[in-house]
Amino acid sequence: MNGQDGGGTGSDAATTISVVIPVYNREVMIGEALESVLAQTVPAGCRMEVIVVDDGSTDGSAARATGYATRDPRVRVYSIAHTGYAGAARNRGADTAAGSIIAFLDSDDLWLPGKLTEQLSVHIAGGTDLSHTRERWVRNGGTVSQSRQRHAREGDIFSDALHKCIIGPSTVMIARDLYRQLGGFREDLEVAEDYEFWLRALCHTGVTYVDRPLTEKRAGVWPQLSEKHGQIEGFRIAALRDLVDGDYFIHNRSRAAQREAQQVLGGKMKIYAQGARKRGRLTEAEQLEQAAEIYRNIRI
Repeated sequence: MNGQDGGGTGSDAATTISVVIPVYNREVMIGEALESVLAQTVPAGCRMEVIVVDDGSTDGSAARATGYATRDPRVRVYSIAHTGYAGAARNRGADTAAGSIIAFLDSDDLWLPGKLTEQLSVHIAGGTDLSHTRERWVRNGGTVSQSRQRHAREGDIFSDALHKCIIGPSTVMIARDLYRQLGGFREDLEVAEDYEFWLRALCHTGVTYVDRPLTEKRAGVWPQLSEKHGQIEGFRIAALRDLVDGDYFIHNRSRAAQREAQQVLGGKMKIYAQGARKRGRLTEAEQLEQAAEIYRNIRI
């Protein structure tokens, strides 16, 4: 472990941006991710710290990150026992953050030039606790078209966010106070922990959108959790179901939001049940269909 724990307060915290990078077995990519961050500039009067959380890698990821830390005092590296949960690694990094604003970067993604200055300036100007940027999607070196992506990106985007994850973790800046108020990411969801977190966050704040591609989201031949399971929707259903069953939206937004979430959950279950039935998982399909009807007909 390099450096000392953060958690500072006062004027230093008010002008610090804390960048949290979780990594697991990304020896080459963690170097590329770090270089994309360390090449950023920050507005006058601000400074940046970079917190790498190695989730028990078995390759040279931790050593690679530590090499950067020995050369650049802005970088700190923490190694934890392997969890397999990106949310847990992000939370460990955020726990040590000294900055009043936290940003995230997945180790297989990149920040593009100008990202930090442009987005941080939005927060410094005031009026937002949560922001994200447009992404450039790249798969195996080729750009993926986003022309069919139709959803709200700024302001109160809760309704659209119920249907799918429309905020990329690597694009986000969030006020540390809001992050800690929300309790961070769930640490028991291997996939869709970001979908669940943004739903909770959007009950408390709107989001500001920087409509320029300042983040590069990469996918390819390397293992990724979403690819490992072949689907994400089952995890989104589980996450949304927990929020609905716990009346989170009633307590933190409105009864109308709870009703809307129930309808979306029922719709997701029905579609997922159709897929299960096609694959011969009849018991699962029947259970989902029954649950879908219950959620879509609950009166609150």
